[in-house]
Amino acid sequence: MKKIFVVSFISVGYFLNAQSLSNSPYATYGIGDVKYDNTIETTSMGGISTAFISDFTSSFNFANPANNANFELTSIRLEATNENNYFKSNYNDMKSTKHSTYLSNISLAFPLSPKVKMGISYQPYSSKSYDIVTEQLAADGTPMYKNNFKGSGTLNAAQVAVSYKINQELSVGARANLYFGDLNDLNEFRAYNPATGSYAGEYVNGYQTKNRVRNFNFTLGTSYQTLNTRTDKKFTVGATATFGNTSNMTTEYVNSTYRYSDAQETNKVYETIIEQKETKSKNLLPLQASVGVGYGSENHWFLSGQVDYKKGEDISYFGKTFDFQDTYRVSAGGWYLPNYNNFRSYFSRVIYRYGAFYERGNLKLEGTSINKFGISAGVMLPFKTSSITRMSGLEIGLEVGKRGTLKNNLINQNFVNLKIGFNFADKWFRKTLYN
Repeated sequence: MKKIFVVSFISVGYFLNAQSLSNSPYATYGIGDVKYDNTIETTSMGGISTAFISDFTSSFNFANPANNANFELTSIRLEATNENNYFKSNYNDMKSTKHSTYLSNISLAFPLSPKVKMGISYQPYSSKSYDIVTEQLAADGTPMYKNNFKGSGTLNAAQVAVSYKINQELSVGARANLYFGDLNDLNEFRAYNPATGSYAGEYVNGYQTKNRVRNFNFTLGTSYQTLNTRTDKKFTVGATATFGNTSNMTTEYVNSTYRYSDAQETNKVYETIIEQKETKSKNLLPLQASVGVGYGSENHWFLSGQVDYKKGEDISYFGKTFDFQDTYRVSAGGWYLPNYNNFRSYFSRVIYRYGAFYERGNLKLEGTSINKFGISAGVMLPFKTSSITRMSGLEIGLEVGKRGTLKNNLINQNFVNLKIGFNFADKWFRKTLYN
């Protein structure tokens, strides 16, 4: 129990159970494996969104709700992500591979008026799914005891965003964020019985943490864009801030001893509570802020840089408080469209995206920050009938990168994430007028 946070836990335990469904061994900490942003458009450009105002009428920006001055159509997005993670540690030269596929984004956006636009979206925010076993052996190789670490649950995010265009250059926006889900962690300690030659039938000492999350906060955004009509060049500045947690996260911790009455270990008997407590906190999703600048040519190309900040939070975990450090992320990216008027060449009407990022992570283990960096690329393949005023199509994005380190017997995580989705956009829900 005392070594729950030490290096050996994630280095040894993770590889002893290679069939764990967790996307990352670092998901065992806090609220799980947090997804930075699941939208294909944003991910393909390295995560830039704060100063990104789409030149086209079919793309709604949820990250900075102010950046929707050009949005005019009703848009439905359906996106899925396939994650492929490859782990390595210097501890006994251990290796492991993980794959997972999930629905990563559902959104509906539509204009309320020429100046007011609205969007509704759903995304998984974080996940926790692991089953790790560690065993302690005596000097002669005889088993002494083992720990079984289990985690499960998903934290989801539902968002409602509204933007308002003040004038041709300045816009503001707001987004309401609801986070909901249940996250569970269980550590079971068992002593080895030499008489029976197994762990079966012995009392189990269980340490369980249940987090019930119902958090609500707000994101405010603003953007300013100037267009040189002679050269068609655009300059954009944007900023966002997320704050105002209004709900609690309830954490229930139970330390008890018990036995299992069945081989599947689902029914506890003879349970004795040693310690039980419940705490509430409001800082699960603390202050976040972002600033960005961008420059480009109308309907042709765009380049942007962005800096994100997230204040470190703390969370109760197995009866103790675990502190996370402040997170910083630097991103750069953009898009390129060769010639949207060239209907003789399909690939001249394809939007090509590119980007890169570096993130100082919130985890710090054994004095080492668990950082992350990567590069990304993507395309928007327009449907045959799609035009510059109705830009609908197939979205494909690819992200390649690295997280963690081999230092101090920690784990290096290489990842290749493929994202595929559709954006259906048209002038829906509008009354047609006839002469």
